[in-house]
Amino acid sequence: MNLRRLLNPAFLIALCVMSASAAGFKAAIDHYRFYLKKLPIYAEGGRLLRSIPAETDHWIRAGSDFVEQAETLEVLGTENYVTRYYAQKGVSNGKPKIVQLHVAYYTNMIDTVPHVPERCFTGAGMNLVDGPENIALTLDTSSWLPSPDQRPPASPARLYTTRLSNDFSSFGRGRRVNLPLDLTPDHPITLRISKYAGPNGISNFAGYFFVGNGSWVSSAEGVRVLAFNLTDDYAYYLKVQVGSTDAASAAELGELASTLLSDLLGEIMTCVPDWTKVQRGEWPPDNPKRKQTKAAGQP
Repeated sequence: MNLRRLLNPAFLIALCVMSASAAGFKAAIDHYRFYLKKLPIYAEGGRLLRSIPAETDHWIRAGSDFVEQAETLEVLGTENYVTRYYAQKGVSNGKPKIVQLHVAYYTNMIDTVPHVPERCFTGAGMNLVDGPENIALTLDTSSWLPSPDQRPPASPARLYTTRLSNDFSSFGRGRRVNLPLDLTPDHPITLRISKYAGPNGISNFAGYFFVGNGSWVSSAEGVRVLAFNLTDDYAYYLKVQVGSTDAASAAELGELASTLLSDLLGEIMTCVPDWTKVQRGEWPPDNPKRKQTKAAGQP
């Protein structure tokens, strides 16, 4: 580029506008504390998903946990997962229903596309027959109470706790843990369910939802927005997937998932960071919010 072109007024004006825009963009990021690069974060104590109880009040593990091969793990994108079959307990008439629970934890990689059955099942040679359909879960909310961690107390997005089992919890029997934000008795989780058919002709219903940065959503697109909040230092999401070849319909899978997750949702939440502690700067130990609080002179 010659000197005459560099001194061209139009070029100089465009250069000034671009420079001012870049400076303004950086100033906005600094002022509003936007975090374009997310930090990895894990549950306190390094608690992993395989710690979820193998037996609950209504379900018991059938067989051993499934261990993925190295090449499958590379595609899955995480080693913190559990894939487990559960069988109904206390069935006096007929054969107990079997469901598969698959839960996988991701952090520091929110720009990736979540692995969901619509992609993975069809990629494995199964045909999508029907769906997806959003089914509201009918969870047992009898032990739910408003959380004392609600911040601010008058926030329209409500926070509840659930009590862990006195008999089967592997985290703390009878202990209370926070549920995802805005999961309430009158605002249930919806499971995104589809029906698939394999080469052997057997139908398989599978549904899922996500927990991300303390909240929940039922779509893969939604979790990327949920977990990549510009004002959050950290980012994680958790996929919870329930499937069964014993279910005769999406509605029946919703019923089976409701009883299983009524027993296990609290335990699953012990395997993710308590987001109220993250927001207060209490977790993890190097949380930037802790430094900001001290710098502001707050206790």
